[in-house]
Amino acid sequence: MSSFLRNNPASNEGLLRVALDAIDRNIVRQLRLNARIANTALATEVGLSPSACLRRIARLENTGHIRGYTALIGTSDSDDALAVIVNITLDRQTEEHLNRFEAAIRKHPEIQECFLMTGGSDYILKVEVESARDFERIHKDILSTLPGVARIHSSFSIRDVLKRRARKG
Repeated sequence: MSSFLRNNPASNEGLLRVALDAIDRNIVRQLRLNARIANTALATEVGLSPSACLRRIARLENTGHIRGYTALIGTSDSDDALAVIVNITLDRQTEEHLNRFEAAIRKHPEIQECFLMTGGSDYILKVEVESARDFERIHKDILSTLPGVARIHSSFSIRDVLKRRARKG
């Protein structure tokens, strides 16, 4: 992330949104596939010089189109790991209850993703486990002890269709 955005988080709210051209969209697409791609390789991929590519990336960061970079963390090197999607319904949806729940979630690295939702569930979580027994432990020791949880509904994935895309680089 650019030093401008890191050092001025409040300035993110009024950032000028400029329209993305085909090259900008291609840069974003390539960074989604591999955020660690070397600038020279990215420049070649999108048809720019390395310096022009860096300027475009800086502009995309400064306008808020690129808000940051992240690492996708797996709990297992095994392709047999199971992703479990967990729907959580809270007993109350007040700001205090939501904040308590979210603070508790942040303490558990076993929970890889957490989204506040509209619709039937208040939150959707993603947990990656080695086995059903591993998930049973997480369910019993973590999920069922989270503050304000009224209902937990879990679904086991069959296969991650986009997993290979995230492993490039």
